Amino acid sequence: MTKYLHEIRDPVHVFVYLDSTERAVLDSRPFQRLRHVHQLALTCLVYPGATHKRFEHSLGVMELATRVYDRVTKHEHLSDAIRDLLPQTADEDALRYWRRVLRVAALCHDLGHLPFSHAAEVWLLPEGWDHEKLTTAIIYSDEMAAIWGSMTPPLRADDIVKLAVGPKKASDISFSDWEAILAEIITGDAFGVDRIDYLLRDSHHAGVAYGRFDHYRLIDTLKILTPPPVPGEGDESREPMLGVEEGGLHSAEALLLARYFMYSQLYCHPIRRIYDIHLRDFLMSWLPEGKFSTDIQAHLGLTDNEIMTAILSAALDPAANGFEPARRIVNREHFRVLYQRNPDDILKNLAAAETIHLAAAAQFGEENVRFDSYTQKGGAPDFPVWTRDGRIVSSLSISQVLNNVPVAADAYVFVEPRLREEAEGWLKENRESILSSEGEELG
Repeated sequence: MTKYLHEIRDPVHVFVYLDSTERAVLDSRPFQRLRHVHQLALTCLVYPGATHKRFEHSLGVMELATRVYDRVTKHEHLSDAIRDLLPQTADEDALRYWRRVLRVAALCHDLGHLPFSHAAEVWLLPEGWDHEKLTTAIIYSDEMAAIWGSMTPPLRADDIVKLAVGPKKASDISFSDWEAILAEIITGDAFGVDRIDYLLRDSHHAGVAYGRFDHYRLIDTLKILTPPPVPGEGDESREPMLGVEEGGLHSAEALLLARYFMYSQLYCHPIRRIYDIHLRDFLMSWLPEGKFSTDIQAHLGLTDNEIMTAILSAALDPAANGFEPARRIVNREHFRVLYQRNPDDILKNLAAAETIHLAAAAQFGEENVRFDSYTQKGGAPDFPVWTRDGRIVSSLSISQVLNNVPVAADAYVFVEPRLREEAEGWLKENRESILSSEGEELG
């Protein structure tokens, strides 16, 4: 007898379940491509276990999105006010339809990722393009449209796009309150399951503990709430959103702290960052006109496998495009850290790292120096909290932790390995004069 329900073992969530209708999405060419796109680019050169792919991450996002949806749409977890605002919560057919949309949107949310994920997206796509725009184009493609049309009831591609991409990246599309909440389940800043899964999964595979937190308790205390009124604004500004019961506030705090620690300890690790730069340098030399194509068929035909094959080949041929960065990746001859962002230096010069980079490039040649900086986007989100006495309050009004979560930020100056000792001596001798000089003069 044909099997209808399928289970997939997962090291983070134990099992992920999907039915035969959803299996068609899993078996599609765009989704199978994610088996060959690393979640963390070349991080496995620093953390050897971090070889996981976008494929299993997307399955994990679907699993978590379903858990959140089933929790927040249960009748006993909805207030009368929310039921009035969101009539879909009382319509069984609507609930079934949107549950399916949410699950496939979670599966599809990363279809547009380039090879090696985020490593070079900003520099290597034409202006106006990002992986969300590619994701949207794939969801609308003929291949995926045939899958949406074969489902019972058929799914609307517009609905899938809204939930997979979210209001921030689909700013030209209007969202109802219901659609905005469902998109928030996947992409939200506070409780988005995309973030929850990548923190747990990256932590597991990298072999670090920083990304772990009690996500079971967090999900079990989520609610759809109307935020408290803002002084001077009317009730019309109070759109429903995901919030948490007071008993889950510590878990919400732990999520934000886990994100900070993962950025400061893993995502911003200096050697991980310099490998991203060497990869970017290779791709800018190897790709036609230094950019990835936005043609969907070309996108689907290119994965980490083809790029890595090209890197291995170029590393053996001094005449090949991208030989230098390819050689550095293959032979682990990456640039070394010359300078790291220092709070004491910032007191003397707000642009300390940039100033030292300009001076080092002038001293040793731009080809021998690289600069990298990163500042974590946004601070702690403000979300509603349902208190034990039935009030709804702002998370920032009752949580000292959320008000004091630091923002991960770092900056590095890297130098060619053979120049490292000389450069370190030069910087030690000239550091104070460099920091007291004007960056414009050094450039």
